[in-house]
Amino acid sequence: MTSIKKKDKIAVIGLGYVGLPLARLFATQYNVVGFDINKTRIQELTEGVDKTLEIEASVLKPILKTVQDSHNGLFCTHNIKDIEDCNYYIITVPTPIDKNNRPNLTPLYKASETVGQVLKNGDIVIYESTVYPGVTEEECVPVLENVSKLTFNKDFYVGYSPERINPGDKLHTIDKILKVTSGSTPKVAKKVNDLYASVITAGTHIAPSIKVAEAAKVIENSQRDINIAFVNELAKIFSLMDIDTKAVLEAAGTKWNFLPFKPGLVGGHCIGVDPYYLAQKAQEVGYHPEIILAGRRVNDSMGQYVASEVIKLMAKNNISINGAKILVLGITFKENCPDVRNTKAVDVINQLKSYGTQVTVLDPWASPIAVVKEYQLDIIKNTPKDKYDAIVLTVAHKEFIEMNLKTLIKPKGIIYDVKGVLNNVDGRL
Repeated sequence: MTSIKKKDKIAVIGLGYVGLPLARLFATQYNVVGFDINKTRIQELTEGVDKTLEIEASVLKPILKTVQDSHNGLFCTHNIKDIEDCNYYIITVPTPIDKNNRPNLTPLYKASETVGQVLKNGDIVIYESTVYPGVTEEECVPVLENVSKLTFNKDFYVGYSPERINPGDKLHTIDKILKVTSGSTPKVAKKVNDLYASVITAGTHIAPSIKVAEAAKVIENSQRDINIAFVNELAKIFSLMDIDTKAVLEAAGTKWNFLPFKPGLVGGHCIGVDPYYLAQKAQEVGYHPEIILAGRRVNDSMGQYVASEVIKLMAKNNISINGAKILVLGITFKENCPDVRNTKAVDVINQLKSYGTQVTVLDPWASPIAVVKEYQLDIIKNTPKDKYDAIVLTVAHKEFIEMNLKTLIKPKGIIYDVKGVLNNVDGRL
C-alpha cells in the first residue's frame, strides 16, 4: 500500500531545466508550489512562458494556479512564506564547477538554508542535484539542522533521487525515465519511492542507501564522458592516418555489442561536470582517478583541436588566416536546446579568434543576452547575407541541417562538420 496521501503538499525548489518539468508532472496529481529566487523566471512562468523550452505553453498553462489553494496544480512563487505548509521539499538546483574544476556546492547550501527556514516535524527533504557520494548527509543535512534547529532522522528526514532529465529531448520525458530513489531510513525510502512511483510511468528503483543513489548518478555521466573521450581520441588518430572516423565507427557498429558513441564537443551541466565531482571525492579519500581525469583532459581539449584543424584546412586552400571571416553554427551545449551552460563551442570560438580571424556566431536557439552574460560574446539569430572563408558546424540544430551552406561560403572556403551530420564537407571529427 502506498504511503503517499493526496493531501501531501510538495515544494520544488529551483524551477530550471530539471525543476520545472518535475513540478509540472507532480502538479497533475498533487498540490505543488514551485519556488525560485529568480523573480523574472517566476513572472514568466506565471504567464505560462518557459524560456528553457522544456514545457510548452499548452501543457504548462492548464496546470498553473494563480492563487494558493488546496487543489492540485502548480503555484509559482519567489516568496518563502508560500512554501511554509509543504511537507515534501524537493531541491533541484544546479551543481556547477568553479574555474579550477572543483565542485561548487553554493547553490545547494543556499537551497538547504531556504528549506531549513520552513522545515517542520515530519517533513522530508529530497535532493535531485548531481553530487558526489556523501553530499546529502554530510554537507546538506548539517545546514538543514543548523537553520531549522531540528534533529535529522528524528524530527525531519531526507531522500535522494537523482535527476535524469535530458534537455531538449521530447521523447524521453521525465515520466518515461526510470527513477532511482533512496531515503535516510527504510520507512522514508519507501515514502520517497511511493511519491515518485505515483507519477513516473517508467517505474522506480529503490537504492539501498542515499550514498549508493548519489554514486549511481555521478557514474552515469562519467561513463559517457569516458566513452566519448575514447572516440575523440580515435578521431585524432584516424585524422593523422587519413581515415574517415565516421566510416570506421559505422563499420565497427555492425557488431552487436559495439557501443555507438560519436566524437564531439562534451559540454553542458552534466557530462562535462559530473566526472569532476567523482574525481574530487576520490582524491579526498586518497585515490587518484586516472581514467576519469584522462577522459576529461581529452574532451576538454577538443575545442582547441577543432579550431586547429579548421585553420589547417584553410591554410591548405591558401586562405589568409589573419582577418579571415569564419561563421560558427551554434553555441548551445547541444542541438535544439537553448541551454548555453558550460558549452564547449565557446572553446572553438575563442581558439579561432586567437588566430586573428573574424568570427560570427549564429544560433537561432540561444539567448543573446544569456551568451553575453555568460561568455561576453555577441551572437546573431538570423542567417547572415555575408560569405565566409570557413563555416564550422559545432551544434546540430535542425535549422543548420536544412540550410544550404554553399550559399554562405566563398569559392575557396571550407566547411568543417564537428557533429558528422553534413554531406560533402571539407573536414569533420
